[in-house]
Amino acid sequence: MSSSSSSPSPLLTLQGAVAAEGPDDGVAAHYGDLFKEQRALADGTGFVDLSHRGVVTVTGDDRLTWLHLLLTQHMTELAPGQATEALILSANGHIEQALQLVDDGTAVWMHTEPGKQGELVAYLDSMRFFYRVEVADRTDEFALVHVPAGSIAELPTDTAAVRETPYGRDVFLPRTTLKDFAESHAPAIGLLAYEALRVEAHRPRLGWETDHRTIPHEVGWIGSAVHLEKGCYRGQETVARVQNLGKPPRRLVFLHLDGSEVRVPVHGDAVRLADGGVEGRKIGFITTSARHHELGPIALALIKRNVPLDTPLIVGDDATAAAQEEVVAP
Repeated sequence: MSSSSSSPSPLLTLQGAVAAEGPDDGVAAHYGDLFKEQRALADGTGFVDLSHRGVVTVTGDDRLTWLHLLLTQHMTELAPGQATEALILSANGHIEQALQLVDDGTAVWMHTEPGKQGELVAYLDSMRFFYRVEVADRTDEFALVHVPAGSIAELPTDTAAVRETPYGRDVFLPRTTLKDFAESHAPAIGLLAYEALRVEAHRPRLGWETDHRTIPHEVGWIGSAVHLEKGCYRGQETVARVQNLGKPPRRLVFLHLDGSEVRVPVHGDAVRLADGGVEGRKIGFITTSARHHELGPIALALIKRNVPLDTPLIVGDDATAAAQEEVVAP
């Protein structure tokens, strides 16, 4: 997982702010009350500071045609204001970038994982050739905030772009206006609440639900981020082969965890079989875990594809009991 390279958010000075750690450093993990913040987000109030994420733009007359050749998503007919997501794959079909995109009619705006924007810009620049496009890292100029679905709050007039999804609006705004936005769109909600609702919705995240060998089929990105009826992008052969001839070696699952345990498992903790003659055999690992305001402790995990859905599992050194819910079919 990459670490953020941008400066710490000015919103870390808000009352109660506790800084996130690891790849999400630079923004608030919470503002003092995790479950209250989750409920607010679920109810469509407040906003989440995602200003540590990388912001990149592609401009020029050929931007959609050109991106169509490089990304897993169908881009040539993307309408202004239409949100989409796409991946960049290695030659072997492994996921290298996960992009959240919107075209505003003159530019494609995208955000990516903290610290990944430099790598993204370098790759895109290397593929420009004769196309009329310009690629720019806009992270120092523009910040991302998330306004939840159901919010009736009006966006400021200096908003650069808005990416509207079923989960809410990703808003690109001048970084210098973050504090003003916070004052007019309170309450501020920390990243832990945002992540808990992401886990509940079974949505994968690059660097958490993926490792160096993850392919799109394993984590459920087929359809939402990978268009199966377009050609010519790096890694397409792997996608087509798995789609037509086989099954992925692993699959993403949602786990309900035993709520009596004090400790919630962390990224990388082993998932093992809980019974049978091979009790304790490792079959996967935790990708993201959370304490949910209604569901209790929950997690996403990447496990071996052929483990039946009703198989009892245990997680981590504490042998926390876990029950599966399907994300990617066995």
